Amino acid sequence: MDTTPAVDPADTRDAQLTLYTSAFCEPCMQTRAVLAEASRLAPRIRVTERDVARNLQEAERDGIRSTPTVIVTGADGSEVFRAEGVPTLAQVLSAAAKAL
Repeated sequence: MDTTPAVDPADTRDAQLTLYTSAFCEPCMQTRAVLAEASRLAPRIRVTERDVARNLQEAERDGIRSTPTVIVTGADGSEVFRAEGVPTLAQVLSAAAKAL
């Protein structure tokens, strides 16, 4: 008999990652690949990509100075990780775990 307590799906949350990119950004392509692999390994990782030129208000609000920039937010909306440049898979997975 399994005595593991069930987790109500309403009590769980996905890890939210925001990727800021710009056109013709080679490191942005590398970062997309890292985030795709992280999402494959951990399906609760949700990535939102924002082009800085098309999302100026959000980029300014989030203090984006360069692309790519990855921001991971916790359940309360606070930033738990920021990477300017290409993050490693280990960094992304560790940050996502903190966000959950």
